[in-house]
Amino acid sequence: MNAVVLVGGEGTRMRPLTETVPKPLLPMIDRPFLDHVLDRLSSFGIEFVALSSPYLEEVFGPFLRSREGRAPRIEWITETTPLGTAGAIANALDRFNETFLVLNGDILTDLDLEALVAFHRARGAVSTISLAEVDDARPFGLVDIDPNGRVGAFREKPTDPTSGRVNTGTYVLEPVALQGVSSTRSVSIEKEVFPALIGSKVPVYGFLSDTYWMDLGTPEKYLQASYDVLEGRVRGMDYPDPYMGDGVEVAPNAKIEPRVVLGPGTVVGPDAVVADSVLFAKTRIEARARVHGSILGHAVHVGADAIVSRSVLAEGAVIPPGGDAKDAKIPPFTVLER
Repeated sequence: MNAVVLVGGEGTRMRPLTETVPKPLLPMIDRPFLDHVLDRLSSFGIEFVALSSPYLEEVFGPFLRSREGRAPRIEWITETTPLGTAGAIANALDRFNETFLVLNGDILTDLDLEALVAFHRARGAVSTISLAEVDDARPFGLVDIDPNGRVGAFREKPTDPTSGRVNTGTYVLEPVALQGVSSTRSVSIEKEVFPALIGSKVPVYGFLSDTYWMDLGTPEKYLQASYDVLEGRVRGMDYPDPYMGDGVEVAPNAKIEPRVVLGPGTVVGPDAVVADSVLFAKTRIEARARVHGSILGHAVHVGADAIVSRSVLAEGAVIPPGGDAKDAKIPPFTVLER
């Protein structure tokens, strides 16, 4: 089988981190998140993956070169304008003449892909959508299925807390599912293609499972996903907690609490404390600084005696000595004023 991984979103809710790094290339513990996605597809036997994005395309270049010689084989397809989820798939459709997978490039999951594809084939489906049961479907919208798993309707996001089944962003498709979909304009597979298929009585099925999944679309979700990986909640991802990358230097009397990721080359000074946070590569935390519940981008510098709490600091941001960043979002290469 082959696959499409959708990596074209601008990651607006993850700003300011995504002003310099596309969301799929943000690190998840020890390497870019997209690396985990591709390695997982390779372990399933996927030999070819199509990727496309109109956003920060040049930043993907070094990542793609780092994957050369590793499975799966990757083809980058340039989007001159944003094509949306379905448009991006349609733009790659001439590479696919049989059943293929589609994955959103910003969802962490340990979904059993073999079981998903077997379910799809057993039912003769044209499209199968991975589903999960949630207590509050307001951020997602609801998917109605019958006892055999056939999808009857996509419902709008409820206004009140409502439990139900939601789309978790992994699909099995037959090429005919995208027949007639434009590859020159933005088209949504969730809002346009799936409802149209259901309305025309094409067999669309939902595969309900209780496997882990998390949309990494916000800093809060990204941090929670990182905690979940460190705490062993995601099958196939085993890491020490806290995690320290290559070349990390931690002063003997600094305190690194659980649920912490220190990226390669990070330096933590004397009497500093880091808790419930993800620090990207080459971040520097000076003496007596405190970092809690935050994401610090590449090469961030936190000065001595500074406090960073519930904040997101983009690449190259600087918190001066004694500075205080609480509930802050600091743009790239910005020096916080005291």
